Amino acid sequence: MPLEWARAHNNLGTALRKLGERDNGIARLEEAVEAHRAALEELTSEGQPLLWAATQSNLGTALCRLGERGRSTVRLEGAVSAFQDALKEQTRERAPLQWAETQNNLGDALRALGERENGTASLEEAVAAYRDALQERTRERVPLQWAATQNNLALTEKLLSERHK
Repeated sequence: MPLEWARAHNNLGTALRKLGERDNGIARLEEAVEAHRAALEELTSEGQPLLWAATQSNLGTALCRLGERGRSTVRLEGAVSAFQDALKEQTRERAPLQWAETQNNLGDALRALGERENGTASLEEAVAAYRDALQERTRERVPLQWAATQNNLALTEKLLSERHK
C-alpha cells in the first residue's frame, strides 16, 4: 500500500506542477513540491531505485519552476540537489533516456542559478550537463529532445561568453 500511495503522490505532484506552469502564481508549484516530498517519505533508493529517482527528478523540476519565478536561489539550489540525487540511481547504463532528461533538467537549473550569480561555475556545470545529455539525446534517436538540448547548450554558452568579456 505505501508504494501505491507514493506513486499516487508522485503523479499528483506532476499534475500540480503542470497546472502551476500554466498560471503565474506559485501555489500549485508549492503543492507539487509538497506532493513529491510526501512521496519521497515512503520511497527509498534501496527499495524502488528508479521510482525514487524519477520522483527526485520530478521534485527537481517543480523546484526549478518555482525558482525561476522568484528571486531567491534556494529553490534552484534544491532543484540541483534533487537532480543530482536522481542521477545516483538513474544512471546512463540503467536508464539512458531518463538519465539524459535529468541531465538536461540539471543543466536548466544550473543555468538559472548561474544567471543570478556573478561567477561562471554554475554556467560551466550547466554546459557539462547539457553535453552529457547529448550523449544519449542524439539527433537520430530523439530529434526534438536533441534540438531542445542543443538550444539550451547554445543559450548557456552565449551567457558564458558574455561573462568572459
